Formats: sequence, C-alpha cells, structure tokens
Amino acid sequence: MLTVQEIQAAGLSDWSKLAQALHARFLASSFAAGVGFAQAAGKLAGAHELDVRVTATFVDVRLVTPGAVHRDADGAEQSWPSVTQLDVDVARQISALAAERGLRPDPTGIFQSELGLDTADADQIGPFWAALLTGDAANYRDGEVVDPTNCAPNLWFQQTTPHEAPRQRFHFDIWLPIALAPARIAAVLAAGGVVTDDTEPSFTVVADAQGNRACVCTIEGR
Repeated sequence: MLTVQEIQAAGLSDWSKLAQALHARFLASSFAAGVGFAQAAGKLAGAHELDVRVTATFVDVRLVTPGAVHRDADGAEQSWPSVTQLDVDVARQISALAAERGLRPDPTGIFQSELGLDTADADQIGPFWAALLTGDAANYRDGEVVDPTNCAPNLWFQQTTPHEAPRQRFHFDIWLPIALAPARIAAVLAAGGVVTDDTEPSFTVVADAQGNRACVCTIEGR
C-alpha cells in the first residue's frame, strides 16, 4: 500500500486518489471511441482490478488493489483495498494510451460520493446498512460499508456519544427491480432491521436498530 506522499510523488497528473482508489476521466469524441479505449485499457490492465464507465462523451477509469497490505509502526499487517505500485504503473500506461488515441484527461470530472452517519454503536447498525445498500451484511467491516460493485456510495460511521434519535433529515431510497425487492428486504431484516411501513406497493420503509429509516422502492403500483 502506497502512502499519500508516495502517490503524489508519482506525478500522475491525469489521476487522483480519492477514498480508496485512483480515478481518472478521459474525454471521448464518441461512444465508439470510448469503447475502443476501454477495451485497450482492459488489455493493459490484464487481470488487475480495473473499473471502467463509458459514455458518449467521457470514460471514467478506477484502479485499486483489493488486497493492498498496510504495515503499522509495530510491523503488524492489515489488508484492505488501496493503491499500490501496480496501480501507479497501470495508470501511467493508460494515460499514455489515452494520449495516443486523442482522449484528453478531465480532472474536473473526478469525484466520489460518500456518506457519514452519526452513531454511538456502528457495529449495531453497520450490517443493516450493508444489507440495504449492497444486499450482503458482510460488506460492513472495519467501521464502514463498501459496495464491491461501486454502485452505492461508501458509508462510514461517525462516532458519537449515546443520544436520543433526532428527527431524521434525510434517508436512502434504494431502487430495485420488482422481483429483487423481497430478497433485499429479507436481508435487511436478517441484519437487525424492521419494516415500519409497507402499505404502499411501490415502497417499503425499513429502519435500523437505532431508528434510522430508508425505503426499498420499485415501480410497482406507480
């Protein structure tokens, strides 16, 4: 696992490390040009972790090593997704490829959504939110929820002192195909959640053990 200073010293002007990974956006003249670039980038990366999103005007690329190793001051090792030298090397190759194909980098388009939830006990509600956002309670670990498919934003938990639950000012709406919604609700219940309202066919309101609510939504009945 590279440090922030090591990543900055690598001089990857097209790329930025955000929460876990290296991110870059390259502007494409057409969807076909973006697809061709993405395919070539995939060949460069080989078996390495590479996520690509192609649109008619840009290509987003994400590079990360799933099992990057971190050593603390005592020499103990931990492993979690982060940037390694392999990611840096592949990033340089992808930037060179983009330049060859006439795709310009767009650093202003690089961003990552992340949410923080105040709680005095993250372990009590973390599995609920992992089940809700990803369908698998096991995606809560080390105090945060990380979606391996990168569809849901990262969710981390801000440590607080115990307090009465305030009136909730925002909540998640999770949209699913009609056939998949029951399984997601079952995963939420198995992870300690409760259903608070299921009177409307188009959405089911669920809550974690501390009263934080969310909705599992479908198009049924709308």
